[in-house]
Order: sequence, then structure tokens, then C-alpha cells
Amino acid sequence: MLLADTGATVLRIDWPAAQYNLTLCGRRTLALDLKQPPARGLALPPVAEADALTEAFRPGVAERFGLGPADCLARNPRLAYGRMTGWGQEGAFAPAGHDLNYIALTGALHHFGCKAHRLCRRLT
Repeated sequence: MLLADTGATVLRIDWPAAQYNLTLCGRRTLALDLKQPPARGLALPPVAEADALTEAFRPGVAERFGLGPADCLARNPRLAYGRMTGWGQEGAFAPAGHDLNYIALTGALHHFGCKAHRLCRRLT
């Protein structure tokens, strides 16, 4: 949102089932199911024209989709490729993913009454 607010053209790639999101604020969105090979090909042309790309998949997922740093930089060598992960690219918590796992691993999920902490028990 900050980039869009300062004048950047921001394209967000979302899953096709995503509903309208109020946080899009000035960003365009492209609905693609990146698990399907034809959709992956549609994600690469915008990469060729982009100045920056930020992805927030679990470690290794962008590479499986053919959208990892090597794939994107081969298309656009001037691209600034950034990654956002909650627990880093390596280590015991790297595969934990996002959202519910963050809440569970920090202990906050206990206050919501969740008793199914299988992922937490596996990682700790």
C-alpha cells in the first residue's frame, strides 16, 4: 500500500477465489492459480517489466512455481527480488507458514481455545 500511495504501479497476484479486499488501495490485482502451469506463464510477463517483486510464500514455493529469484532474474536482470517470511528461509520454524501458525507458535492461539496445535508440537 505504501508503494502505491507514493505513486508506484503495484500488481498483486491473488488466487482466483480471493474476494474483494479493502487493503488493495490503489493496487491492481491479477487472479491466477499458480498451481496450474499455464497460469505461471501469465505471471512472468509482468515480471519482465517490473522494477521490484516481493513474494511471501513459504521457502521453496516460489521455486516450485517457476517464480523464484533465478527464474525472475533470468527474465529481468535489473529486478529487485524480495522475500518476506515470518520465520526466515532456514531453521526449524521456516516451514511453519503464515497466519494461524504465527498465532499458534507465539502462544496466542491458546487464548482462543484451540486444542489442535499439531504443527506447534511438531516444530517445538
